[in-house]
Amino acid sequence: MLSHLYIRDFTIVPRLELSFDRGFTVLTGETGAGKSILIDALIFALGARAEATSIRHGCERAEVIASFDLHPQEDAAAWLEQHDLFEDGECVARRLVSANQPSRGSINGRPVPMQMLRELGERLVDIHGQHEHQSLLRRDGQRQLLDDYANLTTSVKELSQHHHTLGSLASRLETLQRQSADRSARIDLLRYQVQELEELGLQIDEVQQLEEEQTRLANGAELLDGVKAIAHSLYDDEERSVSFMLARAINSLEQLSRYDTNLHQLANLLNDASVQIDEVASQLHRYQDTLDLDPQRLQWIDQRLVSMHDLGRKHHVRLEELPGVLEQLRTELDDLEDFDLNLTKLNESIETARATYMTLAEHISKKRKVAARELSKAVTQQMQNLGMAGGCFEVHLESLPDGSISAVGLERVQFLVSANAGQPLRPLTKVASGGELSRISLGLQVVVAGAGGIPSLIFDEVDVGIGGRIAEIVGQQLRILGAARQVLCITHLAQVAALGNHHLCVSKTNQNATSLTQVTQLSADTRVEEIARMIGGIEISAQTMAHAQDMLARAQGIDCVSA
Repeated sequence: MLSHLYIRDFTIVPRLELSFDRGFTVLTGETGAGKSILIDALIFALGARAEATSIRHGCERAEVIASFDLHPQEDAAAWLEQHDLFEDGECVARRLVSANQPSRGSINGRPVPMQMLRELGERLVDIHGQHEHQSLLRRDGQRQLLDDYANLTTSVKELSQHHHTLGSLASRLETLQRQSADRSARIDLLRYQVQELEELGLQIDEVQQLEEEQTRLANGAELLDGVKAIAHSLYDDEERSVSFMLARAINSLEQLSRYDTNLHQLANLLNDASVQIDEVASQLHRYQDTLDLDPQRLQWIDQRLVSMHDLGRKHHVRLEELPGVLEQLRTELDDLEDFDLNLTKLNESIETARATYMTLAEHISKKRKVAARELSKAVTQQMQNLGMAGGCFEVHLESLPDGSISAVGLERVQFLVSANAGQPLRPLTKVASGGELSRISLGLQVVVAGAGGIPSLIFDEVDVGIGGRIAEIVGQQLRILGAARQVLCITHLAQVAALGNHHLCVSKTNQNATSLTQVTQLSADTRVEEIARMIGGIEISAQTMAHAQDMLARAQGIDCVSA
């Protein structure tokens, strides 16, 4: 869930830090106060395109940091783990845009492209309204929601693996059939290439070892001269070597220690140094004895590396990949030499894999059909409660063309809706009203609240065109949803605002002829005042205050789970 939002010099926000809690949080404020700026800042942090107005006037750059607390089982956590970005259940997305530099983004402190921020954002936050993070407007998002509702997520992942296996087998069959046309010539070529690579006999790590030995042999004379000179200066020069000088210094210190015992310690340190110098000299002598300057060995290594590089260029791979190329060529050669037998086995494997796929796919299709009927009925009922009397929701399953299969099953999923009685069902993407779309989204999310999904939901314009009893029902449904997921809602209705577990108030101030947006976490007393403002407008009477107190008191006492 979203835990913290930091905004600096974004549009009309100079600096803002907000902490968010679980449950249902409402954001209220006068029209034009900048409530939507918080959503804009959040989706900006999650990779949305930067506008020219993103940077506050007179500033050089804008920055937004969004922090999330994640459960290891959530899709976002798995995505971070896959990209080696997961860190102890926390996710920090940072976005920085400067006036004269490209936009930059990072996840948990590591720079990433904007596309990765967007991919992560789709797994962290779903914004219901007229914003780009609207998963319900994507066909794949609709299919995922139905599968979550039907508890099919694991089955669909397994089906995707079967589909991949089937695709790999089909690709291998296609290659085998294509190559059968010039089978004889291909077999001759493969035999030659396999023999060539087998004769090379490249071993693991051999390239690195040969290159190191080549460097050593090619520079053997310089190595030998240098080692001899060092050994001579350290030990072999009987009158001027380091070892000789140390011995004299040790002897002098031992003589002087008769007058000051503190010098014993220094003499001991020099003794240790002398031992180390002697050991280095001894190893240098052994190195001279083992240094092989065989020019024939160097010539052999040069020729072998040339052969390796020639084959690497021929097969367009790095030298380290040649053993893998050999295995691929052997496999292809075996397939062609035993063409008839392999073709039969491959067709049998494909039939087995397809049967396994179809068994699971048909099981998924049956469960989808049952879940589609149940979800259609439940969301249609929610629409009646949410002020869309006569409205209808339907999950439409469209079978793929005969013989076609996909990684997610045998059908396409599409959500159809009629917002009002008498209107035909149309794709959800064609719903014109942002308020209707938000309420349909709300109804869907309430129905599938226990089926996993994206951890943080934001509803914008959910109360457009409603009021009274319907507004209170909307608030109750949001509160129900907040028991399972983190819910943030921008609202103009007191009935909705009163039902929030937490309340943020957005206001606009003027400083030096510049409009600035501020956000305040309301206390119990200030919340009463804000609800009263939403009810009564400019003139707030004692009766209005009492009404606000009553609404908040009733909201706290409502058993929203049973509402």
